[in-house]
Amino acid sequence: MGSAAASALPASAGAGENLVLILDFGSQYTHLITRRVRQLGVLSLCVSGTAPLASLAGLRPRAVVLSGGPHSVHASGAPTFPEGFLQFAVDAGAHVLGVCYGMQLLVQSLGGAVEAGEKQEYGKMEVEVTARSSALYGEGEVGKRQTVWMSHGDEVVRLPEGFEVVARSVQGAVAAVENREKRFYGLQYHPEVTHSPQGMETLRRFLFNVCGIKADWKMQDVLDEEIRTIQSMVGPDEHVICALSGGVDSTVAATLVHKAIGDRLHCVFVDNGLLRYNERERVMSTFESDLHLPVTCIDASEQFLSKLKGIKDPEMKRKIIGREFIAVFDDFGHNLEQKIGKRPGYLVQGTLYPDVIESCPPPGSGRTHSHTIKSHHNVGGLPKDMKLKLIEPLKLLFKDEVRKLGSILNVPESFLKRHPFPGPGLAVRVLGDVTAGNALEVLRQVDEIFVQAIKDAGLYDKIWQAFAVFLPVQTVGVQGDQRTHSNAVALRAITSEDGMTADWYYFEREFLVDVVNKICNNVRGVNRVVQDITQKPPATVEWE
Repeated sequence: MGSAAASALPASAGAGENLVLILDFGSQYTHLITRRVRQLGVLSLCVSGTAPLASLAGLRPRAVVLSGGPHSVHASGAPTFPEGFLQFAVDAGAHVLGVCYGMQLLVQSLGGAVEAGEKQEYGKMEVEVTARSSALYGEGEVGKRQTVWMSHGDEVVRLPEGFEVVARSVQGAVAAVENREKRFYGLQYHPEVTHSPQGMETLRRFLFNVCGIKADWKMQDVLDEEIRTIQSMVGPDEHVICALSGGVDSTVAATLVHKAIGDRLHCVFVDNGLLRYNERERVMSTFESDLHLPVTCIDASEQFLSKLKGIKDPEMKRKIIGREFIAVFDDFGHNLEQKIGKRPGYLVQGTLYPDVIESCPPPGSGRTHSHTIKSHHNVGGLPKDMKLKLIEPLKLLFKDEVRKLGSILNVPESFLKRHPFPGPGLAVRVLGDVTAGNALEVLRQVDEIFVQAIKDAGLYDKIWQAFAVFLPVQTVGVQGDQRTHSNAVALRAITSEDGMTADWYYFEREFLVDVVNKICNNVRGVNRVVQDITQKPPATVEWE
């Protein structure tokens, strides 16, 4: 995540006594470290490992974790922390923990040596504690072994002055190092992944026993802090527009902002023609009867679909949708101005922490601009000349944390359990031109059958996200003793903790047979159904 992270923090978030800073060097597990620390009740923030030192100004972390990464410390252009970082950590009184690449970077920067290992270590591996007394493992653990997750080709061959080896792999490679006097520590393995069963205990020991951090980060405090931030940002006479999508994120964001400024919040739900089956009716009913939010519904489907006609490029579709949303909000704001005599100055978005992390360039990629994993979700695709200033109260939170916040705000449990839905809607689930033929209508029907079957089977809460995809191909089939040339659709269901990594959900054969029969018998124009069983990575959750 880029340096914007630090500047976007609430004033007191970085000034707290128990902040843990995660420096990201490109590991696919970096976000997991951030989550694990938070699960232990400690505020953690992820910033790019190569961010300028100035971007960390004002932050006084109790601990800094240097993440893993896919690079070798010997490689040309391999990412490294900014000049002066180690002194920054010393001045802040912070303990520094290097993980995998982070440990090698720390060792090399302090005068040690890292070389290509004779034996590479990938996957599950046993490590043995070699020190009688260790900060990371405690007293009396010498000789004890634990299974960990390794992922390295290089290894530490010479330690910097003042360091000692406290654990080795069964192959003899350095697995953990410490310099207690200087507050530097290193783990060659990944304690944050579930494949390291005792990893959480090691992290817990590092945070609480070694660093002396207190587990004082609570959702109620986050709520109170965000309300104070919004109240100080929005003047007493200013008004705010909130774009409600019908999803958990925007709904919790709206409820939070409404609690902060009351009726000066004006919610708008836009039917962009890219919603799911009966979504408009269902969502508006929930807003009015359960949440009691003042919501204006705008039917802009013709406006959106006319601009999307003929557009096949996924990024272009996202950009157009983002631009049209802002145009609708601007019009809504102008009409509101006529009504209340003052133009709203702010727009609320339900941006989450993974959206921010995924929209930043991976260190060592050579890019200094935002990486385009996810334009318009919700941090890309917005025009630079946008007249409304953004309020993003959930920007530092993961999805499970948003649900906890929503629970405190009394958002109905059934609503909080809704599966995520992408900002661009069905535009990223119809591959290619969304206006071609009756693609949207076919997709709505298929998606409704699939999701309803999941609910009927009692599986909905076990799945992170489930949806259908309309494929831009036609296949030959046989229906009613006749050959057909009809559409193919894909079904995708995944399990995940935060959407940043995901596994596909395994359905019983009988369930899939029943769903496929219902789709092919009830949705005219579909004669083939496939299932997407790709993990993330390498695939993303959505197809576009």
